[in-house]
Amino acid sequence: MSEQQNLDPVTFEVLKNSFITSVDQMAEQILRTCYSFVIYNRDFSSALHDAEGNSAAQGNQDIAVHVGTLHFTCKDVIRAFDGDMHPGDVYAINDPYAGGTHFNDVRLVRPIFVDGRIIAFSQSNGHWSDLGGSVPGSFDVSAKEMFKEGMRITPIRLFDKGRFCKDVAHLIASNTRDPASIIGDIHAQAQATQVCEREILRLVGKYGEGTVKQGLGAVQDYVERAMRQRIAALPDGEWETQDFIDRDPAGSEGMIPIRVKLTIKGDRAIYDFTGSHPTIGSIYNSAFGATFSAVAAGMKTFFPDLPLNSGFYRVFEIIAPEGSIVDAKWPVAVTGFLMPFEKIMNAIYEIWSKIIPERAIACAFNLEYLLTGGRDARASEKPIFMFYDWLPGGWGGRNGMDGCNVTTACFGTGLMAQPVEGQERANPILTTQFEVLTDSAGPGKWRGGAGVLKTSRMLEAENTVISYICDRERAIVWGIEGGLPSMPHGLTLTREKTGKKEWLGATFSDVAIEAGDVFSRPTAGGGGFGDPLERDPQRVLVDVMDDYVSVERAAKDYGVVINPVDPEICAYEIDAAATTELRRQIRADRRGWLETDPAEISARFKAGEIDALDAVRHHAVILDWDTGDPLPVSTEQFRDMYRKRSAAGWQ
Repeated sequence: MSEQQNLDPVTFEVLKNSFITSVDQMAEQILRTCYSFVIYNRDFSSALHDAEGNSAAQGNQDIAVHVGTLHFTCKDVIRAFDGDMHPGDVYAINDPYAGGTHFNDVRLVRPIFVDGRIIAFSQSNGHWSDLGGSVPGSFDVSAKEMFKEGMRITPIRLFDKGRFCKDVAHLIASNTRDPASIIGDIHAQAQATQVCEREILRLVGKYGEGTVKQGLGAVQDYVERAMRQRIAALPDGEWETQDFIDRDPAGSEGMIPIRVKLTIKGDRAIYDFTGSHPTIGSIYNSAFGATFSAVAAGMKTFFPDLPLNSGFYRVFEIIAPEGSIVDAKWPVAVTGFLMPFEKIMNAIYEIWSKIIPERAIACAFNLEYLLTGGRDARASEKPIFMFYDWLPGGWGGRNGMDGCNVTTACFGTGLMAQPVEGQERANPILTTQFEVLTDSAGPGKWRGGAGVLKTSRMLEAENTVISYICDRERAIVWGIEGGLPSMPHGLTLTREKTGKKEWLGATFSDVAIEAGDVFSRPTAGGGGFGDPLERDPQRVLVDVMDDYVSVERAAKDYGVVINPVDPEICAYEIDAAATTELRRQIRADRRGWLETDPAEISARFKAGEIDALDAVRHHAVILDWDTGDPLPVSTEQFRDMYRKRSAAGWQ
């Protein structure tokens, strides 16, 4: 904790909120001036830093995954240009090995001067939809090293004393598939950092340089003191758990473990990832900066009332084995860092749910990216188009409350679901279906939130390929305290020429598609919290009326027998006697279901006797959802998790 002179409470509070407002004003500037549809839908974040690069403030809607890394990239810029910084300079960096996330997240950093002295830095981070590389969107799941992922930008100067370095900017933009938007977004982000600069200088004019510098440190010390007090009030101890990446495409069958152990000692938390898997042969690896951010975001979820800045970061330590999936080193591919990121967050949710049970929450759905690119044949010049889409899904059930339906991912709730009207105007793709997905929510006494289903058709386009970056096709969204899992992720492609449906799963890149082809993908709901047989039947009835749960799965998962009276007017009734008997039968049989030979489940799945939800929720069996073949290693791993998280909570 830094040494600070006394700052009166009123001035402190005014400055604390003014710093946050200055970052929010950066966001407003970007929204009004950005060129990219991706950035317009809030895939960006901003921060204010002190003169050493420590984060002093974030905005109210900034994305969690970015915020925990921005201080690293600011400090790397300071190291690169130490002694050679000037008013009007703006620097760019996207280096994940220097504390960033992935190459698409490009940060612009501006030093803020007063009388020739740097007192702060403003930083704007935006996701550029393409940074080059082997596939449109720069997400090639087959990449083992960064050279297929796109352009790595180590710290460079984009504005030199206020002069735009056009040659450098155009060199970068010319190596992408959307150079016009890149140039526009550079100017938008640079102007955003200037908006923050103006606000900080206004505060200096009102309160003085010394008071503002003091405030930048004081807000960090405030968060550190508050967090240390709260951690010290908790019992010392150790808690551990694990989550999984679906697979290593370059390895054998079996899920990839990420192990997390939390140790609380006094007023400090230590997160130990020892035992996590080595880096894998795809882009689903995390460099240290992203892992750090996942820890910060996961832990911060349980302390929502405090601002997030570097004061928060001082209270925890991370042990991440070098060369593991949570500490990838150059040149290991890391563009898909988000897959381990969200596993880390959910593992931390589970641990803190045991420490602070009143805030307990089950696993949330996994964010997915769909990237389609080619030539737009609707225009005579056939320009390159880039369709970059993500979907909302369900968050986990909570202690005493259902999970949030159709919500953006825990990766960052400030992210918006993209409006299809804007997508259709910019891309030769028609959305034919976008709706809440019945039975996607993990069953529980408090069910998970519901996910969605989106279906799209390719229109007039040429040389088009599609990539899908997702997970939890096998490491399926899980419940806790007796709650049940959600459902597998994966994309289905229907070829117009054959009419045949192809299950492509949750991870693929560079698949050729043609005009008329249809692709459809669901997002999972959240995991359930508590035994679903303890859910109030009236709540199940309401879920059926709202199409969150089908009549069939109300019986299978909740043991609630509902008779349709007139579905057209949502008229249903509960058969109380049949419900009592069915729940008795399920309680008697369900532990035995977990001992069923996976080969038997596979045969029944292939025969159409059971579906994927039966396999996952009742038998904890993971299959190849295309062929129906059993995956023995993945099943063993999933069953072990299921017994600890679900079956252990049953009476």
